[in-house]
Amino acid sequence: MKTVLLVEDSLTETQVITGYLIQAGISVISVSSGEEAKIKLQSQTPDLVILDVILPGQSGFEICRELKTNAITKKIPVVICSTKGTEADKLWGSMLGADAYLPKPVDQQELVKIIQNLT
Repeated sequence: MKTVLLVEDSLTETQVITGYLIQAGISVISVSSGEEAKIKLQSQTPDLVILDVILPGQSGFEICRELKTNAITKKIPVVICSTKGTEADKLWGSMLGADAYLPKPVDQQELVKIIQNLT
């Protein structure tokens, strides 16, 4: 079973995305901040990370850059999932190493397709 680390500070978004992933047969580890994500990544290696952009502390963009420049985590696919869906945001995410960019509200089929393509 594939495992996704979901970094999302909105409880509602966490519940919606988790529900979509579980329906697709994907295991979910959810945290609400970059700090929590770093702690989880020390003990577990997910198949993919989904990052919100606007998080307490570090932004999803900053976390993505850290994951992609760290030798241990750089091969883990990262999907940025945000209400900030402009072309500039998508380009910035790509420049920082994100493997995909998914605008909110999340489309269940698109989310599952992206995860299947990246894992």
